[in-house]
Amino acid sequence: MKNFIYEEKISAILDDSQRGHSDHAESILKKALNLKGLSPEEAAILLNCEADALLDRLYTTARQIKEEIYGKRLVLFAPLYLSNRCINSCSYCGFSNRITSSGKRLLDMQEIRDETKALISQGHKRLLLVSAEDPEVSIDYLQDAIKTVYETKEGNGAIRRINVNVAPMRKSDFKKLKGTGIGTYQSFQETYHTDTYKQLHTSGPKSDYLKRLYACDNAQSAGIDDVGIGALFGLHDYKYEVLAILFHAIHLEEVFGVGPHTISVPRLEPAQGSEIASHPPSKVSDNELKKIIAVLRLSVPYTGIILSTRENAGLRKELCHLGVSQVSAGSRTMPGSYSSKDKSNAQFTVSDNRSLSEVVSDLAASGFIPSFCTSCYRTGRTGEDFMDLAKPGDIKNYCQPNAILTFEEYLLDYDPELAQRVKPHILSEVSRIPDHKIREATLGKMESLIQGKRDQFF
Repeated sequence: MKNFIYEEKISAILDDSQRGHSDHAESILKKALNLKGLSPEEAAILLNCEADALLDRLYTTARQIKEEIYGKRLVLFAPLYLSNRCINSCSYCGFSNRITSSGKRLLDMQEIRDETKALISQGHKRLLLVSAEDPEVSIDYLQDAIKTVYETKEGNGAIRRINVNVAPMRKSDFKKLKGTGIGTYQSFQETYHTDTYKQLHTSGPKSDYLKRLYACDNAQSAGIDDVGIGALFGLHDYKYEVLAILFHAIHLEEVFGVGPHTISVPRLEPAQGSEIASHPPSKVSDNELKKIIAVLRLSVPYTGIILSTRENAGLRKELCHLGVSQVSAGSRTMPGSYSSKDKSNAQFTVSDNRSLSEVVSDLAASGFIPSFCTSCYRTGRTGEDFMDLAKPGDIKNYCQPNAILTFEEYLLDYDPELAQRVKPHILSEVSRIPDHKIREATLGKMESLIQGKRDQFF
């Protein structure tokens, strides 16, 4: 394995982007509207924009691209933490093995069932299984956990798609994970800067930078079509991390023919027992986070951008307009905390403590269509097949009506009062579906939902 994050090249690009190239920014913004993406060199120029007028143009372009590709839909999910017992020593994490606590635990299958029921009762259809690097979270355990989640029902509800964020594993285990019917496998490098990485990861398997870097390669080699990458912003210079993410995306595209399905942009937040988490080495401001998301949206226009509840409600609302396509809602970041409401020993501080229903209501009021869609995973529209539909714009024929249908189903089962208020909004979105046959079929499926059928999708 070789390091394909070329630090000297990234540094040279960043240095060069500060030498009088800001006049190129306008032409780069115009180019971005072609939806072909940007090079790391072009992204670096935009990352160095500081003038208010130019930043406004950047944000306007990001919003235009986001709506061109994703429309008004915004996918919702929740993380389900399996274990906070970790064998790694990571200086920024509340799960680090340096921190001794009586609250360390691994969920058994009944506890996973209880957590799943609690999430289904809120209206969730998509979960992200998360675990610290616990030796007992083996592939056998994960297979049982995923089976348990999928088999759990509550009222009309069920979890239809599970994504997974766990430690890197052997290719043979990734193949078994693929067989469980998961969607995306996520692995975040945290920081792509090798010296910073070594300083922050002092012991445990995660201290191996290259093993972490190649986790998504191994997953895709094992047949998992969709992978998610990301950095924990605040550990190192944000401009460096953005370019490193783009080089990671380029690497995956070159090797597997398709880049990352998602990019996550978590920002370092306070965590129990971590001084670094409370005082980030390279603190990222709200305005810088806005720039990060906008530049990523222009650079990799068809890649989903995920925003967690680390950010407060007001900022999340603003960022959703700039390029974010998926958000967590009603999140808790320790095992067992949905069914017990215990918030102690969390991985990090949650800033947006709104319930799923509150998030859905606020998104609808802002003109979004909250989406619980899982159809692409279940119909084989993944990996390269998804991108073949996304790049010419054909994916809209599925995503827009499926977002509407899953939102309608959520309203019928979990918030009939909100349903009455947003009915004109939903019908307006239906009228925007360009294909007449799909538009009429969507109305037919909506009527089926009203009549009691569930899980209607294209």
